[in-house]
Amino acid sequence: MVRIMIDGVEKGYAKGTTWLEVAREHQKEYADDILLVLADRKLQELHKNVEDCRQLEFVTAKDKAGMLTYRRSLKFLLLKAFYEIAGEGKVKNLIVDFSLGNGYFVKPVLDGLLLTEAFLGQVKARMLAYVDQGMPIVKRSMSTKKAIDLFHEHGMYDKERLFNYRRVSNVNLYEMDGFEDYFYGYMVPDASYLKYFDLVLYQDGFVLLFPGADPKVVDPFKPKDKLFQVLKESCDRGRRLKLADVGDLNDRIAQGRASQMMLIEEALMEKQIGDIAARIGADRSKKFVMIAGPSSSGKTTFSHRLSIQLMAIGLNPHPIGVDDYYVNREDSPRDANGNYDYEALECIDLKQFNLDMSSLLAGERVQLPRYNFISGKREYKGDYLTMGPEDILVIEGIHGLNDRLSYALPQESKFKIYISALTSLNIDEHNRVPTTDGRLLRRIVRDARTRGKSAQDTIRMWDSVRSGEEHNIFPYQENVDAMFNSALVYELAVLKQYAEPLLFGIPKDSLEYVEAKRLLKFLDYFLGLSSEDVPKNSILREFIGGSCFRV
Repeated sequence: MVRIMIDGVEKGYAKGTTWLEVAREHQKEYADDILLVLADRKLQELHKNVEDCRQLEFVTAKDKAGMLTYRRSLKFLLLKAFYEIAGEGKVKNLIVDFSLGNGYFVKPVLDGLLLTEAFLGQVKARMLAYVDQGMPIVKRSMSTKKAIDLFHEHGMYDKERLFNYRRVSNVNLYEMDGFEDYFYGYMVPDASYLKYFDLVLYQDGFVLLFPGADPKVVDPFKPKDKLFQVLKESCDRGRRLKLADVGDLNDRIAQGRASQMMLIEEALMEKQIGDIAARIGADRSKKFVMIAGPSSSGKTTFSHRLSIQLMAIGLNPHPIGVDDYYVNREDSPRDANGNYDYEALECIDLKQFNLDMSSLLAGERVQLPRYNFISGKREYKGDYLTMGPEDILVIEGIHGLNDRLSYALPQESKFKIYISALTSLNIDEHNRVPTTDGRLLRRIVRDARTRGKSAQDTIRMWDSVRSGEEHNIFPYQENVDAMFNSALVYELAVLKQYAEPLLFGIPKDSLEYVEAKRLLKFLDYFLGLSSEDVPKNSILREFIGGSCFRV
């Protein structure tokens, strides 16, 4: 008999009972499908046998771990159906390239087949047929050596390269009716759990859509052409440089070619910044450069480097922090819990900001404020500014892309830039690196270095940060003049050295340990890379330290 504690009540189950059976017993208590269990803070798949457990929690499709499991499993279902409809010999490659809204952009390379609505409809119909059948997803373990040989045999050379650097002796593969693949993370027991999805043709591929906030609703696809173009260019560049996945990156490090790779990456980034500066300089009506992006995008370093490029073409940039226009703390709006909501637009003194910016645009002399974050009050200390023909303001803040912030300024005077760390590197062709993971690792390292925060603290507040981004930044990202990708293909190999000790410091019995364990497993795919050759002006220095800028 196995003893399990559920909601403070002890229950006994016969040996050989699976977590799936326990989950089905309790499913009626949950609105969303139970996809995993958390047994004494250890995440487990439903096919496993139960074990003695002092605290059992059910993970549904609404929870982060469940959501990731759903998307991962749905991707496997897509691959199975796509290869079956097309015929394996007709598919040269099927690359899950990057995330696009609530979906993955998938790029197929076909031999003699056309990707059409009709073809995609057949794939979707086959996926739904597997859902109706409840096609089992079976997990099996084999030696790493055998897995490498299997990947080579199937032409999965990306996975073969990746596993040449794996230290573990065994590998878990997943199989669905004879179709096998490797996936980074847990899966659902069978296809019946994967009811909610859609396939939509887009650009030179298609998008696999999955549910968003509501696990049972797939929202219609909203094209994001500018974001797509930036992501596509990054992925195409990675393939041209033979740096498309982690196996490629590890090869460069192992071969002693990392320094050259880093220089190339930084040179490409500097050229992009220079190109943006040239566009701004070519239109002298642009007097306000508005910069915004999600947390840990490297906005501060980007602003400094852009300012240098602007100076190089004869302009005189001045940094303006939107945060300096915060209202006094006691006048700040509060959130639903009664806490100050510092991410709300109403935290900014919009009237004063627009009055000052309009006065500067008119050539008047303006005294600029500085916000005292200790006293929670705006202060004036004689910082005056008058704008001449060559002057331009570089304004950074969370609401920079929202026209409500700068409502009094003429549209033609603003140049808007969206910046984010849009990781183009994939683990392999079917397992992508989430851009949010790259930003979270940056944030963990920087918070520990500059704010004395533990990795546990950073992970605990990350969902709240992400919620603010969804509301205040992402809705405006397509209404920009330029997008800048601040991700460096080599950065995760460097961040690994800093992040791993911090993640290992999270207690195993804490709520944040599940996420820490996932990140540690993710970092284990990378060979470590010294930060010694990271340039002093690199965006990465904003997080690991040693920057030549005050960041």
